[in-house]
Amino acid sequence: MILIDGKKIAAELREELRQEVVELKAKYNKIPGLTVILIGDMAPSQIYVRMKEKAANEVGLKSEVIRYPEAVEEKTVLDKIEELNKDESISGILVQLPLPKHIDKQKVIETILPGKDVDGFHPMNVGNLSSGYESSVPCTPLGCYLMIKKVEPNLSGKKAVMIGRSNLNGKPMAQLLLKENCTVTITHSKTKDLKAECLEADIIVAAVGIPELVKADWVKKDAIIIDVGINKTDNGIVGDVAFEEVSKVARALTPVPGGVGPMTIACLLKNTIESFKRSQK
Repeated sequence: MILIDGKKIAAELREELRQEVVELKAKYNKIPGLTVILIGDMAPSQIYVRMKEKAANEVGLKSEVIRYPEAVEEKTVLDKIEELNKDESISGILVQLPLPKHIDKQKVIETILPGKDVDGFHPMNVGNLSSGYESSVPCTPLGCYLMIKKVEPNLSGKKAVMIGRSNLNGKPMAQLLLKENCTVTITHSKTKDLKAECLEADIIVAAVGIPELVKADWVKKDAIIIDVGINKTDNGIVGDVAFEEVSKVARALTPVPGGVGPMTIACLLKNTIESFKRSQK
């Protein structure tokens, strides 16, 4: 079985991006800039933002974090986004989710210019992705896609099953695989026979938040399995896939942790650089 090492693939991608930033600086005499807005002091968000900042600095991006207290007014955040939209030195704007209840997430996402929306959440980017046009792609599905392509460069005709239909993962993941001529099924909590759907799949992407849902007898031999789940249990952090048993039948499988997570952050940097390149055209 191939262990899909997200840390290693992300490190390789970051090195490619670092070289690209050097070339862009030589060509345009400026570098891409990423600004992250962090509201409140939730520990997971703080950790994520620190990791993003470290990775951005590693590849040579101009990186900035703007921190607001939990009680910040929505208008203050929206005004700051408008200011960043106008700042030509900023290629990417990211507002770390989740947000406090008094701030309208959709309003925040829609205030970011589509060209600077490196999370790929703006309705215009969502629409462009589903229409097959150039767009920012949400970072987690993009990372999953790149890992699948490392294992199997030619996906044409493969049957892929998404477990989970979120705007964050399931739907954009399906669009990326449709582009590769996969036959895609999106499953969810109301799917009649989830096991039967999975047994037909050459590729399974599990992003549902149920610990070790996908068992060995759900997986056909030599399937590629991407586990997006991160679940806290009494036995520590586990994914949505029962790793030990599934590893005995799968062709390739991502670990949790160390699989999808590192790729998500590397793809954020990739999106920032792509935004910069589009803005220079």
